[in-house]
Amino acid sequence: MYLQNGYSGSDKNTSYELHIQPDDLLQIIVSAENPEVAAPYNLKSPSVEGAMSGQNQVEGYLVDKNGEIEFPQIGKIKLEGLTRIEATEKIKTILSEHISNPSIHLRVLNFKISIIGEVSAPGVFKVDGERITLLEALSKSGDLTIYGKRKNIMVIREKNGEKTIEKVDITNSDFINSPYYYLAQNDVVYVEPNKTRINNSVIGSDIRATISILSFAIGVILIFTH
Repeated sequence: MYLQNGYSGSDKNTSYELHIQPDDLLQIIVSAENPEVAAPYNLKSPSVEGAMSGQNQVEGYLVDKNGEIEFPQIGKIKLEGLTRIEATEKIKTILSEHISNPSIHLRVLNFKISIIGEVSAPGVFKVDGERITLLEALSKSGDLTIYGKRKNIMVIREKNGEKTIEKVDITNSDFINSPYYYLAQNDVVYVEPNKTRINNSVIGSDIRATISILSFAIGVILIFTH
């Protein structure tokens, strides 16, 4: 069973916000009362030739390894570590020196998580919103198989250039107050196999084939001896 121990109380993680990281792809749209004034600060639309060729082109600003983006007319802007709201306000403050009362729309285009191991449908999953819980992520992968360890789900996360591995016990309801209750972009969730699955994997296909042949041979011998 998940979420045991009869937990009751408020979720302390409701204030969770996504923080911008290197390799994030950001959509940033600048608007103003006069569209022509804001136009130079927006990326150009994909070419007609690109659309005709069937190429999947995405407009966005890639956050480089230094946590910066190259913004039209402005140059480098450091956004790493900022929330979406903080990044929006920073860009708005910078543009206010060039545009009167600009409006900024910003979102992360490539928020994704990976789920591997003992789940029904492992894979990479795109997140359309700004946050996703570990339980929601597991449901996207079809939930754990009966061979998955519920008490040792690994969450691999990179923050400030350092990778960490945390084990989460989803049978304990207290995990909803864990920093890993909400997943961050590019998190990898690994569900370990239990002893039953590991023991089954020890018996390889060759051994199973040998046992089948021996069983068949014994069956034939028994037929002729009787």
